[in-house]
Formats: sequence, structure tokens, C-alpha cells
Amino acid sequence: MSLTRLHPNIWRITPKHNKYGANNNITTLFHLNSYKSRSFANLITFYHCHHSLLKGLKHSKSKSSLSKFPISQSILPQNHSYTTSSKSNNQINSTTLGSRKDIEHVTAASVYTHDIPLTSEIPLNNDVPLATDINVSINAEKQKASSSNNADTEHHAVVSTFDLFSIGIGPSSSHTVGPMRAAKIFINDLKSHRVLEKIHSLRIDLFGSLALTGKGHGTPNAILMGMEGETPENVETSTISSRVESIYNNGILNLDGSHPIQFEQKHLVFHYFKSLPQHPNGMRFCAFDKYGDLIATNEFFSIGGGFVVNEATQIQHGENLFYKSYNKNAISKTRTQQDMAVTTAALPFRDAGELLSVCRRENLTIAQVVYENELRWRSKEEISKKVAEIWDTMNKSIENGCFSDEEYLPGKLRVKRRAPGLYEKLLRGLYSSPAAASRRGYRNDITINPGDDQITLLSTSAILPHPLPKRQPKRSTLSALEYLSVYAISVNEENAAGGRVVTAPTNGAAGVIPAVLKYYLEFISTDPEHDVMEFLFTSAAIGMLYKRGASISAAEMGCQGEVGVACSMSAAAFTAVMGGTPEQVENAAEIGMEHNLGLTCDPIDGLVQIPCIERNALGAVKAVAAAQLALNGDGYHRVTLDQVIETMRQTGIDMQSKYKETSQGGLAVNVPVC
Repeated sequence: MSLTRLHPNIWRITPKHNKYGANNNITTLFHLNSYKSRSFANLITFYHCHHSLLKGLKHSKSKSSLSKFPISQSILPQNHSYTTSSKSNNQINSTTLGSRKDIEHVTAASVYTHDIPLTSEIPLNNDVPLATDINVSINAEKQKASSSNNADTEHHAVVSTFDLFSIGIGPSSSHTVGPMRAAKIFINDLKSHRVLEKIHSLRIDLFGSLALTGKGHGTPNAILMGMEGETPENVETSTISSRVESIYNNGILNLDGSHPIQFEQKHLVFHYFKSLPQHPNGMRFCAFDKYGDLIATNEFFSIGGGFVVNEATQIQHGENLFYKSYNKNAISKTRTQQDMAVTTAALPFRDAGELLSVCRRENLTIAQVVYENELRWRSKEEISKKVAEIWDTMNKSIENGCFSDEEYLPGKLRVKRRAPGLYEKLLRGLYSSPAAASRRGYRNDITINPGDDQITLLSTSAILPHPLPKRQPKRSTLSALEYLSVYAISVNEENAAGGRVVTAPTNGAAGVIPAVLKYYLEFISTDPEHDVMEFLFTSAAIGMLYKRGASISAAEMGCQGEVGVACSMSAAAFTAVMGGTPEQVENAAEIGMEHNLGLTCDPIDGLVQIPCIERNALGAVKAVAAAQLALNGDGYHRVTLDQVIETMRQTGIDMQSKYKETSQGGLAVNVPVC
């Protein structure tokens, strides 16, 4: 058999042969969310014995269902049937399923999976937890039996920087950008199958985190815009609210902007207490004809950072985990298979240890490694152009936030925008003491003599009557903290208002990287064009490691997967542009995440406002502090980045779902919304 990693928490087991010599066409997808075992032996034992184990697993409260078929197989021909096999008392029994509805209710226990020898080779390292949820995908038609000795190619972490950093709209990459992309892909599939004109009505089902916090995150609006053919990159954000209001008032949704269908509120269904097994951010789209018959359906999963996957792409090594496109045929094979080792990446790496080894072997910086890989997919001119576009959007989001004339952010919380007022005070110098204004740094003319019962300030000669007097208000001389905070707050207020931002690597953490980068460019940089590229490429490399080794989805990891990852990426990038070695860069990234482990995602009223906005400001400050610690060392440290990424993954899996973007715990239940 072969075991292929489709996602940090999803693995696929594919048997090579059964004992009758035929190629087994049954593939099993394991969704890993338990750490009861960490060996392949137990995983394979579970694969063989899931009949009995499923009954005893604490987390398997509901039956696992069969995978949904990709849209190309969802348009079911007449008299089409699907067959599964099961084994009982050494007898092979077949079950014929007449419809997709029947397929969805077949449990994993009915699938024949006992023909896998324990001695089968598994081409991956010996470090995987026991699966608690399984999902089985059956081929729709019989395939010709054949033998193959080729093992699945090992996948690496390298993805394009411009897939990790993409331009979108607020307030959430997983709940706004991802769903809009999913809807656009669904519409494109309907067009490619030439059934768009037959659509008469549409049903949209949202599951798990998308249902629980979708309204506050703008998920329904985003999906409707995607159904009308809009994309996060190009939609006019100022018109979304009015267009959605028009859809509900008139009961008309224009598919792809040209085909009007009936649409009402009841066609949008929220499954608050049900999640699809593949991922917490699941959505299902169903299209019907004028007779009410199902024409097409598909399920999508928004896995964070604006990335969207579905069963069609998971079966093909999860390729959409690594690129963002609305039309697979319009991009080159090197993009759709950019995670395949040797064939596409110039300098592949799977983890931080391998990345450092590549840097030493090739005598390159981390940014140079990323740049060499980008050259496999784009020309130098296109790379420079895209870097400029990303930074321009980041800078514009800071500017829009600082100069906004809106007093409050959207939503029932009535949160006041603070960035304009803070920035105005900062420009007036109200945050800076004379020492800071003259760039003299902290004051060094204060002396404290042990044993004295009074404190003497040499600059004022003031004698205080009490050793611990009431203090007069003072201003900090650390202007860096104020600039970092204002820049981060401005971006996330713009994001919360549904403005255009860069997923860096997500929208919920969109303020950290722009804030640190802008601070560096304004106060330290002597070569902005070069520094922007080095900063973004270094941070992207660290983001790739988290994407492969854990997740950047708050619905899976909590806020440690968003602000924590952004802090780690920023710390690494700031260290790099300050002249740090690759070892110091890795150290800074590790420090940035180590002290964000366990960070929960508990947005009040499902809005990306509290605590998200302030948390970005603290993330930016913490990133610079982490970089300074790393720069003052020699790169040696006891805890490695790979270890802290694995720790983050385990922490996210162990974290209760109420702390993972569901608004069912933490601040969300302790702060009244009124």
C-alpha cells in the first residue's frame, strides 16, 4: 500500500494489491485528530480492524459517510449505480447503491478493507497519530485490474509565494475569501459541463465553523458574490452589501452575472452542530432544474489562507492545497503539481531542518532559496511585478485604515475605529518625549542610589516626598511599538470593514506582516525594493513550513494558526532583512511561535474584531522582540522550529472546538453583545 499526505490532518491509504492479485480500487482517507498512538503499526491495525474500533472511539459519535464525488461525476447518468464490497465470515458481499443519497449513508464499516498485508511498504516517516475519523471514497465505475510497483512521490513544502500571499477581501480568508473562490469554481464547473442554463434553483449548506461564525465573517455574502461570478481579487468591495440586499429583496440571483435564478433566505442552510469529516470549514452547493431534480453538487473545504479543496483535488494529491486558481486547465502542470519533489521545485525542502541544509549546501539565504523556486513558475519580471502588487496592497490597506472617516466598524459590537486617531496623535508627536523626538533613545540621566529614601532626577532636581508616589502620566520613548501597533490596527480595522487586504497568511492575521515590513522600510531600510522582496520571500518560506507541518486555519489550530504563524513569519523576515544568518532566522521564527502556542480563536459575535484587531498589534510587537532576541544570539537554541510546529499541530488537535473559530467559548461567551 502507499500512504499519501493530502493535508496536515488528512492522509490517504491506497492498497497496491489484494490477495486475489487484483489492484484494489478502494481508497481510504484518514482525518487525524487523536494522539492515542504515534506508530504506523497501530494505524495499519486500525485500518484492518476499524469494524470494532469505530465502536469504541470517543470522537466517532456519528457515522462516517462516503466521500462526495467531484462535480464531473455528480451529474449522474440514468440507471447509474455504485458498488462497495464487505467481508463477513470469509464471504465477499456486494452492495449496489442506486443514488447519491444512498451513497451518503453507507458507513465505513461496510467497506471491504481487510486485504492489506501488514508487511506492505509505506513510503513515509514513522510518525503519524491514530486516526479517529475515516472517510471512504469508492471509484464510481469498475476499473481494469492492474499491478503497479511505483510508490507515491514524496511531497515537499514548497509552494508559490504568490499563492501564500494573495489579494482578497475581509474579514476572513477562510470564511470570506475561500467561500467566494469555492462558489466561483462551482460556477465555472457548471459552465464547463454546459448545465448552467438548466439551473433553476440553488441550495447552499454551511457546516461547522462556517455556520457558527459565517454571518459575522461575511460568508453568505461572499458565496453569493462568487455565484454571481465575482472573485476576491476583483470584486468592488463597496458594492457588496447593496448587491446582497438586492438579491434578498428581489429573490433573484444572477449566476455568473448572466443567468437569473430564484433565491431566498431558506436556500441558505446553516448546520450549526454538524461538521463534514474532512475539515471544520465545509460547504455544499446543490443545483436543481425547474422540476426540482438535482443536476450537480459538490462539497468544498476552506482550509485557511484562501485555499479551497474538494474531493476532486484531494484524490489528485490535494493539488489545490498548493495553488489558487478558478480554472485548472488555464494553468501549467508545474503549478498544479508544484509539491512534487524534483520535478518542479529547484530547491525542495520539507521542513526547517531541510531548509537550513539547502541554505548551507547552496550557500544561499532563505529568501534566495524561495526566489530560485519561484523562477520555475514565473519570469524575473513577473516576480518583481507581483511582489510590488502585494506590497502596494499591504501599504494601501494601512493608508485606508489610518485615514478612514468611518467612526464605527460594522456589526452589533459598535467597535470604534482607533487607527485614524492613533495615527494623528503619532504624527503630532503626542506619543513621543523630547528624547524620542530627538532620536536620543531612552534617558540615561536617571540615578538610583541603594539605601536612599528619595529618588533624584538629575534633569529636574525634583525631590519626591514618598518613595512610591502617585505618578503623573508619561509617554514611552519606544516609538517603534506605537508605529507597529497603529499599522497593524489600521490593516485589521480595514479587514473587519470588508476592505481589500492581503492574506498574510490569513485575513485574521493580515496586519502583522505589513506592520513589521512598513516599520522596517520607514525607519531602517536603505534599499526598499530589495528589502521588500527579501522580507516577503523569507516570511513565505516559514509560512510554507506551517502549511505543510500543521495548518494556517483557525478552525483547526485556533488563533495560534493565524496570528501565531504571522508573528513567526514576521520575526523570521525582520531578522533576515536585519542581516541575520539562516540559523538566526529559524531561531526567530521558533521564538515567535513558541510564545503563541495555545492561542485560542474566540471572536465575539463571530466578528473579526475583538480580540483579533488588538491581537495583530501585539503579534507585530512580539515579532520584532523575537527577532531582536535571535539577532543577539548565534543561532543555536534548544527548541527547533520543526519541534515547535509539531507542538502547535498537536496543541491545535487537542484544543476543544469551542476555542477554534466557533464563538462558543472564551471571550465570545463572557462578553455580552448588546
